[in-house]
Amino acid sequence: MKAIAFDHFGGTDVLHETDLDIPQPGPGQVRVRVRAVGVNPVDGKIRSGALTAIFPVPLPAVPGGEIAGVVDAVGEGVDGLKAGDEVLGWSDTGAYAEYALADATALAPKPAALDWTHAVTLPVASDAADRVLDLLHVGAGDTLLIHGAAGAVGTVTVQLAVARGARVIGTAGPANQEYLTALGATATTYGEGLVERVRALAPEGVDAVYDAAGKGALEDSITLRGSTDRIVTTADFRAAELGVVFAEGPQRRSGARLAELAELAAAGELTTTVGAVFPLARAAEAQRVSDAGHGRGKLVLTVA
Repeated sequence: MKAIAFDHFGGTDVLHETDLDIPQPGPGQVRVRVRAVGVNPVDGKIRSGALTAIFPVPLPAVPGGEIAGVVDAVGEGVDGLKAGDEVLGWSDTGAYAEYALADATALAPKPAALDWTHAVTLPVASDAADRVLDLLHVGAGDTLLIHGAAGAVGTVTVQLAVARGARVIGTAGPANQEYLTALGATATTYGEGLVERVRALAPEGVDAVYDAAGKGALEDSITLRGSTDRIVTTADFRAAELGVVFAEGPQRRSGARLAELAELAAAGELTTTVGAVFPLARAAEAQRVSDAGHGRGKLVLTVA
């Protein structure tokens, strides 16, 4: 099968196409013929070697862990899934490939009304949103500040927080202000003067902060909160030195929860946005865009 791999850590130029054996599903696993792959910021961080202390990666490695595709083989002990089922979820093996293995419990049925590219926007973003909102104890009446609110994770987090009854203030670039407003957030720009802008929007203060951007907003977040309490990041690796909770992983990978959200997305009740689509062979270009940040929505690889 065709796959994208890297043999050593470095820039996007280390990514290359390779031929690998098609993997065989073990007990509890299924094999998925991949149709779409989610490109996540962590993919580039792993490729660069920045996370070797946290996520040791044997080389050579195939990036990615977020897929949508068609089940084509089923391992021992799997109930409820069969060859031909269309699914979305998390893979156990590298996702930048024509085939990937996945734990059956980490997959959800893909609704017919949800296309492949929008389906693959959901697993990582929805899992991160649920984990962070629970960790921050966000509920009705809270004011939640989200940095990077127009990204793939931010888009879903805004909506799930609003559904809990929270008021959301979301930061994004000038081009994404109307987009955030449409999602239900109070939009503002990031960068210099952020503290003053947020205080003008929320004179009573913010109850919690989620940094999904990793662009140096933690100091401003601490100033706005007056402490490090109820501040979480999934993107800024300076968190520990600032006393802030870093909440990247472990993922819950609940296929049942993912199925609920996929149905909402298919019905138009949960917005997902595809920022750009690349064929698998252009994975390096997709990661370059991801590494640059500031984009709206999800970057997706498609597999023919």
